[in-house]
Amino acid sequence: MSASIPPQFQEQLAKLQQLQQTLQVVLNQKQQLELELSDSERAFSELEKLTDDSIIYKSIGSLLVKADRPGIMKELSERKELLKTRVNVLVKQEERTRVKLNELSQSIQERLKQSPESTSTPSE
Repeated sequence: MSASIPPQFQEQLAKLQQLQQTLQVVLNQKQQLELELSDSERAFSELEKLTDDSIIYKSIGSLLVKADRPGIMKELSERKELLKTRVNVLVKQEERTRVKLNELSQSIQERLKQSPESTSTPSE
């Protein structure tokens, strides 16, 4: 007789795998946004060292366009706030996903403990 995994257990395993993939995507997105935030903060810090009459160029696609310092600082400040908000959302999503992942993992482990040797069959 061949051993089979019950459909409900298969669903739990599939859900576990899906949660692991979701967590990985969230972590990758968060890392990318944190790098972008770090770059924005460095650029803002450098702009703070300059005077308003300093010549600044802004990259737009493959072009460099002359820009004014106060306008660029405002844009960077808004961008930093947006990035911080998005990172915070991803942190919360990461926490929720980790909790679900841990709960499901514990549920699966408990189920495995409750059904010992589900692959073996009694002798006839």
